[in-house]
Amino acid sequence: MDRLEAMAMLVASVEEGSLSAAARKLNVSAPTLTRNVSDLEAMVGTRLIIRTTRKLALTEAGVEYVAAAKRILEDVDELERRAAGEFTTPRGELVVTSPVQVARLRVLPVINQFLGLYPEIRIRLVQSDRIIDLIDVHADVAIRVGHLRDSSLVATRVGALRVVTVASPALLDKYGLPETPEDLNKFPCVVFDSPSLSPWRYRSQDTGQTYTVPDVPRLLVSSPDAAVDAAIASIGVTFILEHDVHDAVKAGKLKYVLQEFEVEPIPVHVVFLSREAMPAKLRRFIDYAVPQLRELLAEFGRIPSD
Repeated sequence: MDRLEAMAMLVASVEEGSLSAAARKLNVSAPTLTRNVSDLEAMVGTRLIIRTTRKLALTEAGVEYVAAAKRILEDVDELERRAAGEFTTPRGELVVTSPVQVARLRVLPVINQFLGLYPEIRIRLVQSDRIIDLIDVHADVAIRVGHLRDSSLVATRVGALRVVTVASPALLDKYGLPETPEDLNKFPCVVFDSPSLSPWRYRSQDTGQTYTVPDVPRLLVSSPDAAVDAAIASIGVTFILEHDVHDAVKAGKLKYVLQEFEVEPIPVHVVFLSREAMPAKLRRFIDYAVPQLRELLAEFGRIPSD
C-alpha cells in the first residue's frame, strides 16, 4: 500500500461524501479505493470512518487523522511543485474563485487575456456566490465582494460596487417616483435571493438615519440576470449591485431611484493565502489581474452627490 495514495483516497472520500464518489473522482475502482482505506485503518490501528449505505462519517480519531493528512498532502504537493520549477517558472494549474456574476462580467475577461500570455498555466475558475474557504477547495486566489472577515488572508482592494435600486420608466410612470425608502412599500418588488442583498438597506446621506425595507417579493429569483430582466419588463423595482444593471441603465431601460439613500459601496478585493514563497503562476496572475480589475471596476462605486 502506498501510504500517501491511501491518504489521498481517504481525504477524497470525506470530501466527496462516499467511497464510490471518491473512486469516480480519482478514476480508480471502488474495490481498490475501499481496500486502500481499509489497509490504512489497519496500519493506523483504529477505525477512521464509519460507512453506512447512505452516508460516510468520521470517527473522533478520523477527524484528527484527516486534518493531518490534508496538511501532509498539501506539503508534499508544494514540494513537488518546487522541484518542478513552478516557483520560478509560471506553469501549472491555478485555481481562482469568484462570485458567479462578477466572474462572468469582470474576472473571466481578465483570465482569458492572462491565458494568452502564459501558455504553460491552466486555470480552474470556481464560480460560487457563497464564501469559499481557499484551503477547502485548494484554491490559490479569490475575488471577494464584501467586507473581509478572515484576517489570515492577504488582500488587495481593486474597487467597490454600489448597491442600487432600479425600476423601469414604465413602472415609475405607473407608481410615481419613490422619494424615501418607505415609499417602496407601495411598489411591487423583484427580489434577487442573495444573503448580502437581503433585507434591502438604506441610509440617508443627510442625516445618517438607516432604513430597512421588508423585501416582500412579487417575484423572487435566484440570479441577478433574472432580476434585471424582470425589472426591465416592469414586474417590479429591484435592489442589486450596480454592475449588474449598468448596461440597462445606459440603454434607458432602467432608472436609478433613491440614490441619496444608498449605503456605502461594497469593497471588492483580490485575496490569497500568505505564503513564504509564492509560486510564479500566482505572482504573475496577481500582478496582472489587480491592475486589470481596477480598470474594469474604476467606473463603479461612486455614490452620486446630488
